[in-house]
Amino acid sequence: MIEHMLLTMLIPVGIVLAAPVTLVARAIEVRHDGSRGMREWFLGIIHSKWIGFVGHPLVSTVVFALSLMVFYYSPLLSWASTTHLGHEWMILHFLLAGYLFVQALIGVDPSPHRTSYPVRMILLMGTMGFHAFFGLSLMTGTSLLLPEWFGAMGRTWGDSPLVDQQVGGAIAWGIGELPTLILSALVVRAWIRSDERDSKRSDRQAARDHDAELEEYNAMLEKLEKRRPTTR
Repeated sequence: MIEHMLLTMLIPVGIVLAAPVTLVARAIEVRHDGSRGMREWFLGIIHSKWIGFVGHPLVSTVVFALSLMVFYYSPLLSWASTTHLGHEWMILHFLLAGYLFVQALIGVDPSPHRTSYPVRMILLMGTMGFHAFFGLSLMTGTSLLLPEWFGAMGRTWGDSPLVDQQVGGAIAWGIGELPTLILSALVVRAWIRSDERDSKRSDRQAARDHDAELEEYNAMLEKLEKRRPTTR
């Protein structure tokens, strides 16, 4: 469970803040002969409609929020537990789901979908609720998931598989919320910096046009005041 929490919520933060798409676009040489090299193929995939769809903040949030629930309560758990291919798919899926969600919240790379910061906070709080529900369902559950696998290990030391499962639920509910708090702090930080940039941009614009926008606004208020009927 700790591995899954790291894959979905902590490791993606470092990847997103490293701006991998921008890094690839700048590091790989552009081809000028009309052929398609690694950079062209990479950017073509990144700008495809499919990536644009799964990278939409709402879609990535739904996938991120439901991934753990669907994985643990579906045949995917058996596939990932009993086959090497399924295990590798599980790692890749959780990592990509976490990356797309974190990119929607604090992405440094350019994106066609940018939501307002209040909406980002709402999406983040919503995923906290899903993770809490998932953790509680495991922590309070009295039946073992995939008993033909975890119940057949014959382990004679440590806690029983059911107790391990319940501890995993507690980790998902408790420790799993720590990365969410980190994400919340990063979103708030980006929000503050965005407001500061907007304020500086407005100040520069006002300095260039000598407060023309403010003067126009004051003139409009003056006209409205003149149109108002006087009462005696």
